[in-house]
This record gives sequence, structure tokens and C-alpha cells, in this order.
Amino acid sequence: MATLLKGIEVVNGMKESLSSRVLELKRKGKTPCLGIVRIGERPDDLSYEKGAVKRCSGIGLLCKVFNFPADVSNEEFIQEFKKINADESVHGLLVFRPMPKHIDEEAVKGIISPEKDMDCMSPANIAKVFAADETGYAPCTPQAVMELLKHFGIPLKGKRVTLVGRSMVVGKPLSMLLLKEHATITICHTRTADLAGECRKAEILIAAAGVPKMVKDSFVNEGATVIDVGINVDENGNLCGDVDFESVEPVAGSITPVPGGVGTVTTSVLAMHVIEACEKGEALGRPS
Repeated sequence: MATLLKGIEVVNGMKESLSSRVLELKRKGKTPCLGIVRIGERPDDLSYEKGAVKRCSGIGLLCKVFNFPADVSNEEFIQEFKKINADESVHGLLVFRPMPKHIDEEAVKGIISPEKDMDCMSPANIAKVFAADETGYAPCTPQAVMELLKHFGIPLKGKRVTLVGRSMVVGKPLSMLLLKEHATITICHTRTADLAGECRKAEILIAAAGVPKMVKDSFVNEGATVIDVGINVDENGNLCGDVDFESVEPVAGSITPVPGGVGTVTTSVLAMHVIEACEKGEALGRPS
């Protein structure tokens, strides 16, 4: 039976440190504040927003939600977003994507301040991830994978890591974070020839392709660590990952569940980024 790598254990491990950093900032008259920018009422956005507000509030952060109707014009949204971006009381911004098709998302990426970009939307922060420059902010989900591996003491140096997924949201930035820790990375995707064979070579297998239950037991080397980043809905309407948990769990040495794995950690990483942004502002003497 594989060891379950539960996200809540990582969250609890991060909470004390994050809370103490918030208290220290408050002693200096600074309260970290997250601004959440949402267009419309997509259920997945609302669910993540609720979890983010609860997690941030639980460690003492302020949260401001800037909600716009789904039919807001591009001109009006851009104008209002510039105001939000310039608000000195907001230390970090989370902008829900994808945006409606009539909104110029590329323009928003260019407007958002890299210092306030908590989920790596800005091209400047994306470049910093690929340059191993820690002054930027990596996307929250890849960073959550790294926090989980660190918490459970899973070594990366010299390890064979196979990553299934090549998106700019998870796969590519995560590969850079893993390389920074001296892992040996193989990046695969749904068009990889003999995908199962490539995956079986891994000591650590990370599934982030967005395909429900794609990774079967035949993909997994016995005793491997399996990290499931996928969040999908199966044919019965239940949440599931990219890993077929029932078939893989008996083969793996350790495995993350879905739900309750990587996704649970992302809001704590988001809070961590907001605290870092506030700390940097405090060090530079910026008003808040």
C-alpha cells in the first residue's frame, strides 16, 4: 500500500510559519492584502475563490474581491484593472483565467505589476522562472508541487523525474523548478510515443496533462512517487485526477490523492506569495 501524500499535512506545516510572518508585519503596521479579480460567476472560479479567502483569512491576510459582470466591456475592465493594479493597499493580485474571449488578456498581462503578480501571469515573472531568478513568483500550482515534495522529504537531486504535461500553467514552469533542484527531467505529453514506457523509467512521476485517469498502473515503476496535479470530473460526475488512483496506488511507493493532494496546497502558496510581496514592500519602505 502506497503512502498517501496528503495536502493538508503540507498546509498545516506551512501555517505556523506564515502566520508568524503576518504577525511580524502587523507589528510594523503592515497587513498583507490579496486582491482577487474575477469576471463572471464560473463555478470553478467561485470554488477556488472561496478556498483562497478562507485560507488567507485563517492566517491573518486581508482579501479584497473585485468582481465584474461577464459582459463587462474590454475598455471598462482594462480601465478598472489599472486602478486595482495601482492600489497601494493591495500587495498581491490573483486574476482568474481564462478570461472571456472579448477581454484582451494579453493587455492585462502587460499591465499587471510583476511585484503584485502572485500566479505568474506577467511575462517578466515567467522569464524569471525560466532564468531561476527567485525575485519573481512562480505559478502557484507548480510551487505547490515543490512544497509538497519538500514537506515529505522526497529528494530531487539526481532523481529521474518524468513530467506528463507541457502547459505554461504547470508543465513547463514546473520543469524549471525541478531542474533548479538538480532533478533529471523528462517532459512527456499525450502525443509521446510509448508514453507508458517513458513513465516507467521515472523515480518520480508527475501527471499534469489534464486527461482523467490517463496514468494507469502500467505507467508506474514499482515504488515510484506519483504526484497527481490533475483536477477533472469523471463519467460519474466525481472529481478525479490524471492518475487512475485505484490501479496505481498498489504499485506506487507514495501517491497524492485527488481531491486532497496538490490542489489543497495551492492557496497556501498563494498566501505565501502575498506575504513575500508585502515583506518586500516593507523593506523598500512602500506605503500600505
